[in-house]
This record gives sequence, C-alpha cells and structure tokens, in this order.
Amino acid sequence: MRIARFAHAKGMSFGVVEGESEAGLQGLTIAEIDGHPFGQIQFSGARWALSDVRLLSPILPSKVVCVGRNYAEHAAEHGNEVPKEPLLFLKPSTSVIGPRDAIRLPIFSKQVEHEAELAVVIGAPGARRADRAAAARAIFGYTCANDVTARDLQRSDSQWTRAKGFDSFCPIGPWITTGLDVSDLEVRCEVGRNPDEMEVRQLGRTKDMVFDVPALVSYISHVMTLLPGDVVLTGTPAGVSPLTDGDTVTVRIEGIGELTNSVVPVV
Repeated sequence: MRIARFAHAKGMSFGVVEGESEAGLQGLTIAEIDGHPFGQIQFSGARWALSDVRLLSPILPSKVVCVGRNYAEHAAEHGNEVPKEPLLFLKPSTSVIGPRDAIRLPIFSKQVEHEAELAVVIGAPGARRADRAAAARAIFGYTCANDVTARDLQRSDSQWTRAKGFDSFCPIGPWITTGLDVSDLEVRCEVGRNPDEMEVRQLGRTKDMVFDVPALVSYISHVMTLLPGDVVLTGTPAGVSPLTDGDTVTVRIEGIGELTNSVVPVV
C-alpha cells in the first residue's frame, strides 16, 4: 500500500495511491482516508486523479533521526572509518519538505550536497527499548529521503546540527510504502538541469548497509523513544556531490518511487 499526504481543493488529507503507471503520476488516483493512517484504514469515498492534487511530505515527524556512515564506501569517500555502533544525529522537523518543494541553499555554505537515503516511518505505538523483533513490528513503512548537507559546515563545526538542520534540508516522499522488503533495494540519485539529461550521482543497494533497518530502529529506541510518525534516515551510498542553484535532484528507491526537488538560493 502507498500512503500519501496531499493538498486538494477542500483542504489536506491522507490517501491511498491506486493504480500502476509508467508515466509518472499520470493514470494514478488517490482515495481519501478518514483521519490518520495509523490504524484501521477507513475511506471517505472521495477520490482524485493524482495529477490534480499536490503531494506533500507524507508525514510530519516529531523528529528525524539520522544515521551517519552506514555505507562503507560513503564513509571511505570522506576518509572515515565505519563506526562500531550506529552514528546518530538529528534533523529538526522544520527541515522537512515534500515532493517538488525547493531545497534552499543557505548563504552560510558554499558546498551543499545531496545524500539519497531510504527513510523508515515509525507506526503506532512507536518504539521504546525495542529488541530486533519489536523494532521490525514498529515500522509502518518506507519512503525516499534526501539528507541535504552543508559539507563545508559539517567539516568546520564540531557537530553536525547546523550542517544538517537548515530549513528544506530534509525532503521526503513521495509517499509511504508499506509491506516492503527493504533488505536489497537500489538507491539512486540523479542531478541535472534538464529532465532528459539527468546525471546519475549515487547508485547503491540497501544490502550494503553496515547496520540493517531493524538493528537501527532497535538501537535508536534504546537512546530515545520513537513516536508514531517519526522518521529514521538509514544512511547514504557513495557518490555525494554538490548541488547548485538551478539543479533538479531526484532520489529513486526501488519499490517505492521517486522524490524530486528543485534547488534555489535563499531569498
């Protein structure tokens, strides 16, 4: 099932995306859900063509918990060792944006980079001190994410809050896919200025994670309680590179979909 959050003429709703299409959103529909999706799904009866609504970030998390250096090749490209335990940091909820929203380049940085990642969405009742099995049960679904990073500030600051925390630095979407085996999925990032001439910058597989998804959720839950709707970013493959004004960046994850954002300067 694909759960989206979307804006329409009468407001904002969650819905289930229906249909299969090889032409982007064309041919897909979205069936409105009564209330929140973390429970028994009840449909309102309203339905739209997906091309007639605006997709929003599929969830508004209380926090985004991120994992650094969870792919050995990415750690190596920055001259770092693979950590012995998951390396955690946070992004503020205000960094979250949705599909087609703009990533805004801050005036404080001259090197902003993309990081394509599999994102985990926590479901009800959340996770606290969960073992591996309980952690797996706490997962509602998965979506695409871009852990946008001001690399020069990450190097200069003694911690990563500023480099990772700017408004618009956490695009997620396009929807949450449930019931998916994420043990070996392709993670791809493409950047370009013309939709017909996108350059593949990152290409990896989730099987190459140092710590897999249940291990990450369990570990994090022993540090902080994960609430329903919280998001865990699971690390990025090698190939991160700078974004510039006018770029378009697309994160594609096999079995989920694609997340596309423009890049603009802060005004």
